[in-house]
Amino acid sequence: MATIHNFGFLAQLRSEASNHVIRYRGGRPRQSGRGLVFWFRPETASIAEIPMDDRDMTLFVKGRSQDFQTVSIQGTIGWHVTDPERLAERIDFSIALSTGRPQGEPVDKIEARITGIANQAVLQYLAQMPVRALLDAGPEPLRLQVAAALARDAALAEIGVAAVAVRLTNLAPSSELERALQPPTFEALQQKADEATFERRALAVEKERAIAENELVTRTELARQEKLLIAEEASNARNRAAGVAEASEVEAAAEANRIRTVEGARADAEKQRIAVYRDLPPAILLGLAAQQLAGKLETIEHVNITPDLLATVLGEFRKAPAAIEAR
Repeated sequence: MATIHNFGFLAQLRSEASNHVIRYRGGRPRQSGRGLVFWFRPETASIAEIPMDDRDMTLFVKGRSQDFQTVSIQGTIGWHVTDPERLAERIDFSIALSTGRPQGEPVDKIEARITGIANQAVLQYLAQMPVRALLDAGPEPLRLQVAAALARDAALAEIGVAAVAVRLTNLAPSSELERALQPPTFEALQQKADEATFERRALAVEKERAIAENELVTRTELARQEKLLIAEEASNARNRAAGVAEASEVEAAAEANRIRTVEGARADAEKQRIAVYRDLPPAILLGLAAQQLAGKLETIEHVNITPDLLATVLGEFRKAPAAIEAR
């Protein structure tokens, strides 16, 4: 609000920066601007003060849905002046030159126009859908429709005003209908909660089944690999046993061959020795035997010589010279 100081036939006006002041004289604007300070003659001047700050107005509308149910809308609409000189021409913003107060209610007139446009948009929207669809959609679609209606309405632009924000805080049915809707809504919400619980349980069961299947597949694969490993180890053991048997067989064959060679050599030597002794006279053989016996007398404790044996030996010795002479 402007501050006016009167000094007789002169007065001084001081306005705030958020207000646009227009001074008229003779029906024509002589001075216009925001936050002006000037002197004027009250008997010849007329002054209008237009607020330029952003304003918020309350919106409350009751309407009927498509199924004839009462729905209440609450919210706020923000607006401001875009062309103060045009607005001053269309709506009276003149102030009392003695006090600086507005002489009428110009702001209420502007808000009444905005309310009319918003109410029309709200009622049209509510009549298009049943109450259940309105409640499910919420206030956002209605807010967008009201904002669009205010933006495209030419009546506001013609007076130099623009609606800049629409905020809806509540879209609710009547109290009786709200009480009637609570049990079905609660049951529907409970059903959705139960379905979500069942889905979580089914998902958990499915995950457990998948884990069990993976474990079974893993155990089956491990068993198969263990079976292959056992078969491989058995094959390796058989191969090692066969190798050991073959080596043993080769070693035995070599040992047998060695034994046969040694025994054959011994047999040949014995045959040669026998062949040497075979043509000798018995007396010589007895002499050789006696020689061999004499070499082992130290190890012989008892010798039994019978008369018959002695007679035979002496007889052989007597025959020996004759046989040697005959040769």
